[in-house]
Amino acid sequence: MPTVRLENVTKFFKFERKKHMAVQDINLTIEQGEFVFLNGSSGAGKSTVLRLLCGEISPDRGTAYLDNTNISHLFGPWQIRLRRTFGVVWQEPRLIRKMNIYNNLLQTARAGGLRSKSPRAVAKALALVGMQHVEQCYPAELTLSDIRHVELARALVCSPPILLLDELTANLDDDSIWDIFHLLMELNNKGITIVMITHASRYVNIMRKRVITLVDGQLIGDIHNGRYAQTTASQPKIIFKTSAGSRK
Repeated sequence: MPTVRLENVTKFFKFERKKHMAVQDINLTIEQGEFVFLNGSSGAGKSTVLRLLCGEISPDRGTAYLDNTNISHLFGPWQIRLRRTFGVVWQEPRLIRKMNIYNNLLQTARAGGLRSKSPRAVAKALALVGMQHVEQCYPAELTLSDIRHVELARALVCSPPILLLDELTANLDDDSIWDIFHLLMELNNKGITIVMITHASRYVNIMRKRVITLVDGQLIGDIHNGRYAQTTASQPKIIFKTSAGSRK
């Protein structure tokens, strides 16, 4: 089963013709079957870490690995392997508005190389999240909670062993948040690795999973059975300040 890791990874982004450091010297290993929360204020580098883990972007220094394979060097058919290894939900909705839900998921399934098995995969993924009744609906017809469930189904359509979730529960009410966390626990119990960015501190504290904390692009805490923003075994949490930095 796949393990992902970042070794001495640093990533820069250009902003207004200047280079800004997004993350610096990140060393991180995530084993198959873990449930990991990524915490940090806006601009701490959380989304950048997710993008590095799944190979969407390459590090400027250091290496990102899937098992023992440097994913920065993958191309062609290997890209299909990445799509089938990582199911990703980004913070901004990426459903195609002019496609109904069935075709949105079908497109993802085919991009992951499922071909003839695509229709069955779509039905299975929607059933997993309780959204099988929305196949013929368009994104504009759904509530925000339904949209997030559908995006989770799309991430699951190729049966990936790893889920990367960027603020999946943002702007949802408590009932919807708890419903999604309950669903994620069921998926994790089936062996799916989950790496999740969330500010839902109450639920992080209830679940007591592995908590990784980033500040200004650096990893300052990695606690198993941790609490929200916890950085050491004896320190309950730190208080994040909202920042408008360039990190993502």
